[in-house]
Amino acid sequence: MQTELTLLQQLKLIACQQTSEILSSLTIKEAVVGVFFTGVQLSNRCAGLCATPVKEISAAVCCSSSANALPGAGRLRGLPVETCLEDLGSPKPLRRTVAIATLNALIETIWQMRGDELVAATTSGDAILTLSPSPGQHVVMVGAFYPYIHQLRKQGISFKVLEKDPSVFKTSELTYYVPADQAPTVIPTADILIITATTLLNGTLDSLLRLAKTGTSVAIVGPTTPLLPEAFAPYSVSLLGGVRVTAPEHVLDLLVQGASGYHLFEKGLERINLTLH
Repeated sequence: MQTELTLLQQLKLIACQQTSEILSSLTIKEAVVGVFFTGVQLSNRCAGLCATPVKEISAAVCCSSSANALPGAGRLRGLPVETCLEDLGSPKPLRRTVAIATLNALIETIWQMRGDELVAATTSGDAILTLSPSPGQHVVMVGAFYPYIHQLRKQGISFKVLEKDPSVFKTSELTYYVPADQAPTVIPTADILIITATTLLNGTLDSLLRLAKTGTSVAIVGPTTPLLPEAFAPYSVSLLGGVRVTAPEHVLDLLVQGASGYHLFEKGLERINLTLH
């Protein structure tokens, strides 16, 4: 009996297929595990990002017994991309992080190969503007996106935010907070569902997508988002809101210096909204 592929496995399969002619020659040129984001640049200069799961790695940094949790510190440069992608299935969060950043760099390679075909389906700016929710629609967010919260409150849109940590909300925002474990009852109420792509990193994205009711507009957003439309065909995803790294060396240099998203968006990243249907 054939086992159904997870979304992450599907992303890897399609990305490797579409780069098959050059994949074996690609290696990691540089990798930076930053405080907020991890960045990887390949030998062809293409780069990708993944959010660094800071809250999940405290046990991985203090003792030699946890050394295998780290993604080959000091040995990543020159590592074949195919080898690094094997860590997409690793139980170690830092290893998965570097692997997803590598996957996104490989997807950027595809964008440069396919050119206008993908660009034609894109808009720039925040995904919330492309989604354009209207009064009468109910929005559910998985993960607290502060610019989105501000925009939805400003427009008077009904919304809730599924989040693990209530401390990330201001007191005036707590009325929108819903504990993450209530996703099975809250997500089906959404007319528009906005999911942080970090759920790909913690392995919950597949199950969250299955909770959406038929007809829901679903967007996956954030710099971790893999901009590979074919992989999302089995799901009812209508928008991928991610980034392209336009100045790889500059972005990695900023990550070394502890840059957050706000610093990166000033120069070196381009917001991309890819409409799927």
